[in-house]
Amino acid sequence: MNFKKLFSTLMLISFLDMSVLPAFAIQDTKVQQDAKAIKKQEKMLKHRVKRNKNYNDDYKYGYVNMDFWKSFNDKNLDNYINLAIKNNYDLKMATLNVDEYYQNVKLQFANELPNATVGFSPAYSKLSTIGKGLDIGSEWSYATPMLINYEADIFLKNRDKTKSVKKLYEASQLDERAAYISIAAAVGSVYMNLVTLDEVIKYQENIVALRKEIYEIMQESNKQGLVSTSDTVKANKAYVNGTSDLINYKKNKEILMHQLAVLIGESPENINELKISKLSDIKYSKAIPTSISSEIITDRPDYLKSIKMLEKMGIDVRVAKKEFLPSINITGLAMFLHGANNPIDGLYAVAASGMLPVFTGGSRIANLKLKKVQYDKALESYHKTNLTALQEVNDALISVKRDSEKLDKHKKQLALENQDFGYTQQRYKQGVISKLDMIQMQENLLSVNQLVANTTGNCYVDYISLYKAVGSKL
Repeated sequence: MNFKKLFSTLMLISFLDMSVLPAFAIQDTKVQQDAKAIKKQEKMLKHRVKRNKNYNDDYKYGYVNMDFWKSFNDKNLDNYINLAIKNNYDLKMATLNVDEYYQNVKLQFANELPNATVGFSPAYSKLSTIGKGLDIGSEWSYATPMLINYEADIFLKNRDKTKSVKKLYEASQLDERAAYISIAAAVGSVYMNLVTLDEVIKYQENIVALRKEIYEIMQESNKQGLVSTSDTVKANKAYVNGTSDLINYKKNKEILMHQLAVLIGESPENINELKISKLSDIKYSKAIPTSISSEIITDRPDYLKSIKMLEKMGIDVRVAKKEFLPSINITGLAMFLHGANNPIDGLYAVAASGMLPVFTGGSRIANLKLKKVQYDKALESYHKTNLTALQEVNDALISVKRDSEKLDKHKKQLALENQDFGYTQQRYKQGVISKLDMIQMQENLLSVNQLVANTTGNCYVDYISLYKAVGSKL
């Protein structure tokens, strides 16, 4: 067999696996549509491509959508969101992670460029005749070699590898955005829970004071034989339970204060410096939608990332196929030699080589199949992310709806309780009922106020959950 026939046979073997396997492009029509939509969104979002010290970090405020947080009309909340953006260590690590992937892109891009090496080699030589002791001469010489090597990327394999790494960089940007949204939501939720707890503690302290007064009245009545010992014990038990609940509320408040301090990059020892607004001062002014189009999930960072990873896996499959193609290397050599007694001599050479892997133990085929499996996994992950995103949006919407309905009912209950307590006060003044009966009605009123405060805080947390579910685009 001559050389041409041998080369043709080897090429046929190398391309055989590629010919029987279909080209790996994104087959799902929905994915294709989403990929086109993402490209349009990327132009609008203008993610970072160049990173330097003079880069404006205003994009971080775009990540968290400050207009949403300003809708609560609470300066303390706005301040904590700003502090978290600037000082939170998870966010700093997310930004550094983006920088790390950006450097990986530059590192991979370097493989597309020629590689040049320059050296300098001084030498000293002395010649003499053996046995006669005749010194012929000595001289210094200097050699300057330069070697250039370049893999001709005629099949764009290295270019595809760079595209693959760039997809990871773009995915890291989406991870960064997700981190900012998540931390902002965490700060908002913790803060709203603190505001609610402050209100609940205020009512609980009044409830405990009333229960203590009820117990003391019951004790005096028991001594006079007007109330049974069993009723006195029950009053004491209610007082102890109320005190225990108050301690538990205060414990939860301190824990939440510690969490808020860490989220904004402060030491937990400085919780006394944190300011919390009153629940009545917070007035959410932005309309909450009763329904949201399913297209809203296409702007979620986790959804966008699943598309990026799917595109990356498609590129990796293409690269795995190109591993079956020959690699063509071009090498250039230049050597300059200069001696004291000799003029400058030069040596120049250019060589090209084509290397075709013939037998690699099945590693190339296994690698190709592996990349296809990873592509399938990425496709399934995309579909799962799609469904999970829809679920989270729907869960947040139903929570907003049901808690809002519950809040309306509790407000009506509070209005009725206030009206009933007004009648109770009148009857007490008229001497129709005892002070004990009036205090018990007052405790009921405080409990309903506490219930309204809890439900109001839950509604605010629901708004924040919806904000996070739609990728901050609320």
